[in-house]
Amino acid sequence: MKTDSVLHDITALHTSASAACALLKILANEDRLLILCELSQGTRNVGELEELLGIHQPTLSQQLTVLREENLVATERKGKYIYYSVASQEALKIMETLYSLYCKNQST
Repeated sequence: MKTDSVLHDITALHTSASAACALLKILANEDRLLILCELSQGTRNVGELEELLGIHQPTLSQQLTVLREENLVATERKGKYIYYSVASQEALKIMETLYSLYCKNQST
């Protein structure tokens, strides 16, 4: 018979797996990955993201809205511009891992 400790661990694992799946579902979009990749290098406004990534309106705004609603990015108004930055340390760690797996050798 399983002990309460083991059952608690399994419950915690299910909770963690659910949270991981939710984050991975959000990241499972090429445009959102590109946005987070760019934002992992520093804050950018919409115009900068559009120019750097080649993602045009309204797609860019739509994907930024998803990222903002899921608390993966934060916004800061500076004058007439809104700047975006990565707000989720979990997402940032995943982006660092993806970069090391898929992009690091391409940047040389």
